[in-house]
Amino acid sequence: MAKRCFLHAKIHRATLTGTDLEYEGSLSVCPDLLKASGILPFEQVDVYNLDNGERLTTYAIIGVPGEIRLNGAAAHKGAAGQKVIIASYCYLKAKEWAEHKPVVLLVDGANRVMET
Repeated sequence: MAKRCFLHAKIHRATLTGTDLEYEGSLSVCPDLLKASGILPFEQVDVYNLDNGERLTTYAIIGVPGEIRLNGAAAHKGAAGQKVIIASYCYLKAKEWAEHKPVVLLVDGANRVMET
């Protein structure tokens, strides 16, 4: 049987701290959030903007502590202060489905983990 795609990790209600249109592209993410979520640098992520409904696919890079920043063309999809969901996915074989548990981080307005 083919593999199916499942949620791997989610950072829920992170606050955008800024945008940088001139940067090459990607999403800068606080190193503590990357570590806690298990999202790796250069891993593909989806970003869902709760304030304007925009959705995009990009990749995560290590930002500075507390940072969630849209870079490059993605900078057009949000503004500082807006809330976003960051999600990564993984492909699992049928025998892995039942045991799979995604990591879900709930964060505060300063992008600190409140609950896992």
